[in-house]
Amino acid sequence: MSFSLGLLCRQCCHSILSPRPALVREFSSTPILALRRTKKIPVLSKKALAAKARKRAAKARKHIYENEKMTLESAIDVIRAVEVAKANATYELVIKTAMSRGSIIPKGRIALHRETKARPEDRILVFAEGRQAEEAKSAGAHIVGGIELADGVISGKHHATTILCSTALIRTITPKLGRVLGPRGLMPSERRGTVTDDFAGYLRRLSGTTEWKGDKNGVIRMPIGKLHFPIEDVVKNVKQFVTAVKRVTGNQKDAEEKGKSKSVKPVNAITRVMLSSTQAPSIQISDI
Repeated sequence: MSFSLGLLCRQCCHSILSPRPALVREFSSTPILALRRTKKIPVLSKKALAAKARKRAAKARKHIYENEKMTLESAIDVIRAVEVAKANATYELVIKTAMSRGSIIPKGRIALHRETKARPEDRILVFAEGRQAEEAKSAGAHIVGGIELADGVISGKHHATTILCSTALIRTITPKLGRVLGPRGLMPSERRGTVTDDFAGYLRRLSGTTEWKGDKNGVIRMPIGKLHFPIEDVVKNVKQFVTAVKRVTGNQKDAEEKGKSKSVKPVNAITRVMLSSTQAPSIQISDI
């Protein structure tokens, strides 16, 4: 009996004095966690991205005046009623475009059915040499010369509303004038028709047109008629101008352009067309 108690006591003391083994935590490395770490984000195609953008736009909150639209003739009637005390008021057409980053500012020239005001005189500068320079002078260009005119344009000595260039000199003037004239919308460009060898034909077309241009946000403003004009003249002016803007922004193409190539240039979508006057509210047009 005494032997058993002594043996039991020694075992208890040994268990108490001996250090306990440290707890070891085992981390799981199951195949599910490994799959989560290596899972790749799927790359959507252009078609899928466009569909996703359309769904997001459909769910987006609409503008508070989205449903308050009128036909063009109804809008003209409302503006004439508001401006009854001012017969010489001017109709102003505002076209908003969804101009993306890096897009070229919309710009063009137009001869309206009935002009709202006298056309301002254009000051034409032409980069040309030799026989082409003589043709430009005889066609009515105000300043004509070669590459030596570049320094005067940069310093502000030569002021012009339109700058033309021959095809032979465009590569010479671009390194010097690209950063100066580009932001101002005056850099000669083949797409705009200002790089040409037919200066007489261009200046002849220029003499009967008015220039229009959007701002950096893609908003285009144009005086489109006077309050005393017949409604038919205002309607023709509005439709003619909207058609010209659609053509420049890529929303409408001529039959010749459609058959030339399958390539589609970037489109600045027209998001809103509004008509207003000096004191009348801005009315969104529904039938353009």
